[in-house]
Amino acid sequence: QVRLVESGGGSVQAGGSLRLSCAASVSTSRRNAMGWFRQAPGKERELVAQMYSNGITNYADSVKGRFTISRDNAKNTVYLQMNSLKPEDTAVYYCNAQDPFSTYWGQGTQVTVSS
Repeated sequence: QVRLVESGGGSVQAGGSLRLSCAASVSTSRRNAMGWFRQAPGKERELVAQMYSNGITNYADSVKGRFTISRDNAKNTVYLQMNSLKPEDTAVYYCNAQDPFSTYWGQGTQVTVSS
């Protein structure tokens, strides 16, 4: 069982920055992919950023150039650096880990961006 614990959410004004952290109970480098999703009220959960085991990254168009996903394999932690935040970035952010036959989710952390 993979346990994911997010931290770093909070409230910030538009243009500000936040860094989310996701501590995993297992090796992050051995997962097929680690990533961040978000879900705003009344909307479906969507991919924000993803990093594959080979280091290749994938971003939603809406966050390209503003958000950066990274990982520290020694700490089994994945990060999401969010800069130039916009009110439309307001959502619950979830850490995600994918293996060949399983997908794991954290409990989520709230990010609120005020205008």
